[in-house]
Amino acid sequence: MDFLNIRFDIIWDYKDLFIRGIGVTLALTFVGYLSGIVLGLFIGMGRLSKKWWLHYPSKLYIDFFRGTPLLVQILLIHLALIPTIFGQSQGFFVSGALALALNCGAYNAEIIRAGIQSIDKGQMEAARSLGMPGSIAMMYIILPQALRRMVPPLGNELIALLKDSSLVTVIAANDLLYAGKVVAGAYFRFWEPYITVAILYLMLTYVFTKVIAYVERRLSIDYVPTERRMFSFGRSRGG
Repeated sequence: MDFLNIRFDIIWDYKDLFIRGIGVTLALTFVGYLSGIVLGLFIGMGRLSKKWWLHYPSKLYIDFFRGTPLLVQILLIHLALIPTIFGQSQGFFVSGALALALNCGAYNAEIIRAGIQSIDKGQMEAARSLGMPGSIAMMYIILPQALRRMVPPLGNELIALLKDSSLVTVIAANDLLYAGKVVAGAYFRFWEPYITVAILYLMLTYVFTKVIAYVERRLSIDYVPTERRMFSFGRSRGG
């Protein structure tokens, strides 16, 4: 049986392809996610706006990109939108990163909206009563507090986007999944390449999870730097 005769030597022969695939996957993920954060902030604020010309377009955007499959969005952008704007395809990276950014922006917008709404309205009212403009109060009072509550769902969105980036393979992206498909097609063996792809994705998500947990811990209200803990302990012992 094939799974009893695993040949990882064929993976070693294509190691450069897998390494390049990891780089493309990470590049797509980071570009899509960072763009999605910026876009989500503006869309989320628009969703909270009482002005109809900001609220309803933002809501329509969120409903569309959350309510349709990412695979369809990738194909629509790569085969229809980009060629219509530029007259021809601009390559898989432009289309893939744009699709991931637009999709991620919709989910991040809802995360940001929910985070802002979770803060007590009395804080904004108190800031306004002191003469502070609403935009300044939002930037320096509401958003810093909401950010702590946004970190876990924003982290989950990053991990989800990392895995969803594999869908860009459908437009001939030479990402991690593409490397597995090439090896499978070259040897007509499927255990080795796809197990390798699964393990590599698992390793990447594990690293991302640890980084997110660290950021969440640093932003926690209960977090105290090591140096401060040592100083406080020594001072209490000395006192």
